[in-house]
Amino acid sequence: MNNRILVTLLVLAASTNVVAAQTKTRSAVRRNPAIANIVREIDARSIEATIRKLVSFGTRNTLSDQNDPKRGIGAARDWLYSEFLKAAEPSSGRMTVEKQAYEQQKAQRVPQPTIITNIVATLKGSQPEATDRIYVVSGHYDSMCSSPTDAKCDAPGANDDASGTAAVLEMARVMAKYEFDATIVFMAVAGEEQSLLGSTHFAEQAKQKNWDIEAMFTNDIIGNTLGGNGVRDRGTVRVFSEGVPSNETAAEATTRRSVGGENDSASRQLARFIKETSERYLPQMKVMLVYRRDRYGRGGDHIPFLERGYPAVRFTEVNEEFKHQHQNVRVENGVRYGDLPEFVDFAYAANVARVNAAALAGLAWAPARPKNVVILTARLSNDTDLKWDANKEPELAGYEIVWRDTTSPVWTHSKVIGNVTSFTMKGMSKDNFFFGVRAIDKDGNRSPVSYPKPQGRQQPAATASPGSEK
Repeated sequence: MNNRILVTLLVLAASTNVVAAQTKTRSAVRRNPAIANIVREIDARSIEATIRKLVSFGTRNTLSDQNDPKRGIGAARDWLYSEFLKAAEPSSGRMTVEKQAYEQQKAQRVPQPTIITNIVATLKGSQPEATDRIYVVSGHYDSMCSSPTDAKCDAPGANDDASGTAAVLEMARVMAKYEFDATIVFMAVAGEEQSLLGSTHFAEQAKQKNWDIEAMFTNDIIGNTLGGNGVRDRGTVRVFSEGVPSNETAAEATTRRSVGGENDSASRQLARFIKETSERYLPQMKVMLVYRRDRYGRGGDHIPFLERGYPAVRFTEVNEEFKHQHQNVRVENGVRYGDLPEFVDFAYAANVARVNAAALAGLAWAPARPKNVVILTARLSNDTDLKWDANKEPELAGYEIVWRDTTSPVWTHSKVIGNVTSFTMKGMSKDNFFFGVRAIDKDGNRSPVSYPKPQGRQQPAATASPGSEK
């Protein structure tokens, strides 16, 4: 056998071993039975009932009547508050519900000072090391017809965004009786159609109070399956995530450009986590990762969180039908316009809620993503040296290194390395792959991935690992 053939065989054998190790690692990821139960308990009938009730208020325009008990934003606000209180009853006091209200001064879409009220249900975590870690999920309960400042027209808002609000309320109803390590906030916000006012207020308050919001999901327009392009898709949901962080500093931008990190923001890692979790618990639902902050010329309630440095993503149906968004209810040339319940696929909205719930539960039961992850660059080597701070959770089992080719959109390989805080990937050049680190607890729950920053000067490792450089 000549040397060239021998080298080829050795390379093929090495590749086979990598794939075998990857397959073994993936098969070892267990399904959490509690998450599977949560997914099963999400009820499309409950989501439908909520959407129809919200539509029954005639309009939910933020500028509409706040005191009429039957029509307008005030009636919807009070009904949602009462429903979240009912959802909290099985929580043994862990879930509290509040009306977060403030006066919005005149603005481009607010012709006069107006009270904006968010309904906020907080399910407090039970693990002391994780209770201050917060995950937020929202939908906006306000609606609009063709004009965002028309407070009188009928604005049913069945899909935009009673669908997202109903999904959040259903998640709160199902998840309230479960005890999570970290805290989950279920939120219905107002003022979205007036330029993201309610969510901006919440995010700014969180920033001022230095809250540790590890992830934020917004659900906006998640109920339609037949697009204006004539395509019906009941099995796919889009998850939008930005690459370059909205709050990136000039120094961070320089570092990102030097290592090619524009595809590895915390929001991108969150989106990948959602996709991976959904495939485990809802294989019939495809999570379509869209690598941009939002659609062209559009925005959602995740943006104020992104602007304040919080990881955040947006859930939206795949093929939108614009005749049923931001339209006065009417028939024109035989075409029905308006955001009406008859155009909502309630079973699909329930599946989107299930994708949300599985990911939220996975996050709230998993350890926090590792902090201060760095890739050591002081030595020129074909190895890759990584280190990070130790997690504080008492049930921590250890960590996992993940990697992918630089052209791959998702993590493709993984290696469980034990409870260590440094590791060297032998024979794998940091120049040729992207690497990340995630934490694992004793039940097999995995955190989102933390992407490493480069560190030029090698520091002594807190814990040496087998095979690591000392």
